[in-house]
Formats: sequence, structure tokens, C-alpha cells
Amino acid sequence: MALIVLASASGSPGVSTTALGLTLNWHRPVLLVDADPTGSSSVFAGYFHGTQEPTGGLINLALSLREGTLAEALPRETLLLDPDAPAERSAWFLPGIRAHEQAPSLLPLWDPLTERLRGLERNGQDVIVDGGRLGLAGWPQPLIAASDLTLLVIRSSLPALAGATSWAKTLQTEFAGVGGLSRLGVLLVDEARRWPAVPTGARVRPYTARHIAKALQVPVVASVEWEPEVAEVYSHGARKPRKFESSGLLRGYRASAAAIESVLGANRAALAPTNGGHT
Repeated sequence: MALIVLASASGSPGVSTTALGLTLNWHRPVLLVDADPTGSSSVFAGYFHGTQEPTGGLINLALSLREGTLAEALPRETLLLDPDAPAERSAWFLPGIRAHEQAPSLLPLWDPLTERLRGLERNGQDVIVDGGRLGLAGWPQPLIAASDLTLLVIRSSLPALAGATSWAKTLQTEFAGVGGLSRLGVLLVDEARRWPAVPTGARVRPYTARHIAKALQVPVVASVEWEPEVAEVYSHGARKPRKFESSGLLRGYRASAAAIESVLGANRAALAPTNGGHT
């Protein structure tokens, strides 16, 4: 089981859409947790077309924590995202708050919920967390601290790079304190198709994965092409365009899932016992 957190440092780079896209293209059973402290999830209004009755989600779990029934409440608050997916790739959703004023009430929940999410290993489930924007009131810092991998989601523009710099340094310091620099990475939402070709010698626009990794001193673990008409299938419940399944964005989600698994596998191998130095 792996706990993966996606979050943004500034702006709106598409964390929620990317988290949902990754979840629906994941290679194992997975639970998507909406931990965005802004209360702005688009899953019900967008992906579900407003047809799915919302559950209380995290707020109900916060209430159950006070009553000592968190373990029993967690499965009741999750919803199946794609009923047509095979069991070995089932995707579930734990809804978040409805309004940002509710975010501070989640602070006592994060630590015990992290422990319960870790327990999903018994079901063979991974967990992907939409952490929203870092540093807001009620943000899920304990989930980030306990994550196997936290990914800063950023666009490929200079303002996005500038906005991510300070948080990249902060998270590097926090993970380094527990020996976990390999638990931090970047997921790049590449906007290259939005920009016309630039003349030779002109400033690179947008910035490449190599430039971003060098500037932030954080590896770019994965990259997806930004295709708004494809992304809107997830973010707005739009009709699937032609060649949806073979689109660059979906290929990017699937490649990102494989790249994330590669990093997690390398981390697990590094932590595995060496059997007394014998292979």
C-alpha cells in the first residue's frame, strides 16, 4: 500500500483534476481522499454530473472520531467512482468538506485518519490524496508528513515555478529531517501545446522538466500534457472527445502512475533489509 499526496504551492495548477485522473487510471485498487481545505471539490458537480448524493465525508469522520467509531465510519463514507472498472482496479472516493470554514474542524482528524488509511493495506488499496493548496487553515500536514510520496503539482510557466520555490525548500527541509528526500517530487502539468514556437535564442517558454528540477532542486517524477478538452471529462463531467482513451493526457496519467510506482519501488528496496550483506 502507498500513500501519495498531490498538492500545489500557488495558483490553480489542476491538483484535483490530476488526482482524479491518476485515480481513475491507477493500476491497483485505490482510494481518492479529498483533503483540499478550500472545500472546492468538483467531483460531485463535475465528474458525477450532480447525480450522486453527497455523503458527509470527512466531516462525518470528524464526528465519528469524537464518538470513537472512526474505523466503522470510514467505509460508509466512501463512494465508488467507476462501477465499470474491474475489481483489481476499483477506484473509491472519500469526499471532503463543503466549505472552507469547516477546514479547522479537521485538524484533530488527520493523525488518526492517517493511521486508518495505512490500514487499507489489508485490502490491497493505495491512497491518493488531493491536498489542495499548501499552508491554508486546516491543511492536511500530517498526511504529507506520513506520505510515501508527496508531489508538488505545478504548471510549466515562470510564475508557477516562482510560486513553488519556497514550498519546495520547506518540504525538502521537513523530509530531510526524517531522511526522506526521495519522498518529495514534482508532477509537471506541461502547457507546451498552449504556446507558439519561440525564436532561436528567446527565453524558453514554457520551462522544461529539466529546468524545473534544477531550479527547485526536486526531481520531476512525472509529467502530463495539459489538454483542456480531455481534462474537462474529469473536472466538469464533459462528454468524452474523440480518441479520449488514446489522448496525451490519459497517456500521461498512466505513465505517471508507472513512474510513481517506480519511485515507490526504489524507496522500498532501499529500506529493505540486506540479509546481513548477502544477496
